[in-house]
Amino acid sequence: MGIADDAVEIRAHGWRTLAAVHGLIEASLEKALQSGHGISVVEYTVMDALDRQDGWHMRMRQLARAAALSNSATTRLVTRLEDRGLLTRVLCADDRRGIYTELTPAGRALLVEARPTHDAVLRETLDEAARTPELAPLVGALRDLAPVET
Repeated sequence: MGIADDAVEIRAHGWRTLAAVHGLIEASLEKALQSGHGISVVEYTVMDALDRQDGWHMRMRQLARAAALSNSATTRLVTRLEDRGLLTRVLCADDRRGIYTELTPAGRALLVEARPTHDAVLRETLDEAARTPELAPLVGALRDLAPVET
């Protein structure tokens, strides 16, 4: 095996490790958020992204990027959350073609209720992953990341 092959294998190993940690986290969060609050991980992610914005709104394209979804999947998700009274869409005052998505008071209340569950399950799942030798280095790296200032 040459140096180039070694580099490919190292990247592939890193990707598999990342996928394994992500899978553990997503499965644990999905179970806890669904059973405790009636929302999915992606619904929580969208509501959390909106909550972290000044003014609590985002354009649909920004929201799609924040949730790592396609534009069409984001539209369907926002529609479902809007039908449940958790989000609302507002026309942009400056550009009538632009549509913002905002949390409703009910959406904000659900997010505030779900956030401790999310944070506890995330912490517990990372602790569990850290006890797996193959995953421990990535978990350590994640814990070393400083929050990005916005």
